[in-house]
Amino acid sequence: MSARVVVLISGTGSNMAALLDAASDPAYGATIAAVGADREGTQGITRAAEAGVPTFVTPFSAYADRSRWNAALAERLAEYRPDLVVSAGFMRILGPEVLSAYLVINIHPALLPAFPGAHAVRDALAYGVRVTGATVHFVDEGVDTGPVIEQVVVRVEPDDDVASLHERIKQVERAMLVDVVGRLAREDWTLENRRVRWGAAGARSRAGSADGPGGRGTDDPGNGTEENR
Repeated sequence: MSARVVVLISGTGSNMAALLDAASDPAYGATIAAVGADREGTQGITRAAEAGVPTFVTPFSAYADRSRWNAALAERLAEYRPDLVVSAGFMRILGPEVLSAYLVINIHPALLPAFPGAHAVRDALAYGVRVTGATVHFVDEGVDTGPVIEQVVVRVEPDDDVASLHERIKQVERAMLVDVVGRLAREDWTLENRRVRWGAAGARSRAGSADGPGGRGTDDPGNGTEENR
């Protein structure tokens, strides 16, 4: 049975579109059950709806505080019974109302733990690093502090600005995110001491297996803000 995935976005949804393309292959192991956003009028929601994928919007501005918004988001997610929630350019910090109920991963445009937060590409350029990249990680209640699943390196060129560097990061992060979501859906894995072990002895489960929402091991990933994709 395919793992049910809900993708959360705040912008154009280019990473979401890559996941939709991958999920069109039955062998991928995951189905995009819905795409959600934190604001009205996002291009990504339009793209998902045009592809025939259920969509929803839980506007952050409609709630008195972050906790109430998180509770409302958790209720909307429950309608789609996700095995995995993917934060793909989602600009909100997820709270315990969501993280206690769902396995969540995030894509971040830097090599964590370096340059967490919403301005990772700008910060990497300002620091003068020679390489940066992208990270897929489990989401916990911190900001980009969850266990790392996979990373890819991108070289910083001497004439890079934020736009040019971010565009090259986007090109590689999409492929990485597609690969990670598929592997979480298809393969046995466990998380021990912040390390993901694929197909390891004692692996708990695949995302979407009978064991529940993903293969949570001795660690329990459960946050990060991102620049729009």
